[in-house]
Amino acid sequence: MGPMQLRIFTEPQQGATYDTLLRVAKAAEDLGFDAFFRSDHYLKMGDVSGLPGPTDAWTTLAALARETSRIRLGTLVSPATFRLPGPLAITVAQVDQMSGGRAELGLGAGWYEAEHTAYGIPFPAVGERFDQFEEQLEIITGLLDVPDGGTFSFKGTYFTVADSPALPKPVQRPRPPLIIGGTGAKRTPRLAAKFADEYNVPFASVDDTAAAFGRVREACAAAGRHETSMIYSAAHMVCCGRSKAELDRRVAATGSSAGEGLVGTPGEIAEMIGKFAEIGAEHFYLQVLDLTDLDHLELLAAEVLPRV
Repeated sequence: MGPMQLRIFTEPQQGATYDTLLRVAKAAEDLGFDAFFRSDHYLKMGDVSGLPGPTDAWTTLAALARETSRIRLGTLVSPATFRLPGPLAITVAQVDQMSGGRAELGLGAGWYEAEHTAYGIPFPAVGERFDQFEEQLEIITGLLDVPDGGTFSFKGTYFTVADSPALPKPVQRPRPPLIIGGTGAKRTPRLAAKFADEYNVPFASVDDTAAAFGRVREACAAAGRHETSMIYSAAHMVCCGRSKAELDRRVAATGSSAGEGLVGTPGEIAEMIGKFAEIGAEHFYLQVLDLTDLDHLELLAAEVLPRV
């Protein structure tokens, strides 16, 4: 196990322009964080205006690929319902090229029905979504994994790919890291063991996260895969303040209650992250909700990053 890597994770569907995201990504890079990730959603959630409206995740990452030089760039996670698997593989390979090999693909089955309804995206029932998701994983990893000069074919119930040249090629070989997340007890561990380079558990307690990691370790063992070939990670909303006044101000700005996520002083937050490190998490995604508060990132970098 390497040192804990801290990654900045944003939710731009709650209301953010590309320019705002660019400022956050550049700050994350300058301050020494490992990665800038964003959610992939087309509709706001909860009681916020959502203005000026959503931005497309992979359009954003393509632009950031040219505006940054060191940080990893990815989604946590892209709904497989949004994009056909072949074109998504092309997009990911291109962003990987544009970034010099810094792209990561988080992929999930999709869950938020309202955003599909709002933008005309088909949203089948959950069983069918997972069936489609599995085929999409086969195709995307298959296309990205094909060696130079090879072709890829796949015949599925929902998607069929015939004699694809599987181009363009990503910079990272065999391919950019694939992240599968969620706490599903049955299909998720099997799919993670079969396809993923990283398994992420978002917004769960240390105990529940440990249990989910355990299910994936068991699935890896059952698939004949060495458990150290998987990176385990967690994600939580973070609100950090040196004083109670600073903390209260930040919690109020996120619109969330103080009981959610990691809320506290730098020392307290480092201690909470340490508990996830103890159960095997190597990447930790710090979900920052107020994207205008760059002082928050500076505080996290100055006083939490060195402690983990």
